[in-house]
Amino acid sequence: MEDIIVPVAVVGMLFIGLLGMILHYVTKWKSQTGISRQDEALLDELHDLARRLDQRIETVERIVAADNPNWKDSRIADLSEQRRQLR
Repeated sequence: MEDIIVPVAVVGMLFIGLLGMILHYVTKWKSQTGISRQDEALLDELHDLARRLDQRIETVERIVAADNPNWKDSRIADLSEQRRQLR
């Protein structure tokens, strides 16, 4: 009888401990579903930076296209060749 009590108690404690640990981390995970204010500010800053860089690239492309009218066509051909090489 005593040989059965100890293993049953250990197995019971393992299940209770495991269940408690799972519930602890599930509630912790659910409480952190949103992004922090710092992360949101960083994303806004990166979005603004990307928009400014895109505007700069468009400006450079307009300047180069004005100097060399065939530039866009050769650039597009180069890009499609690079894509073919990647496949």
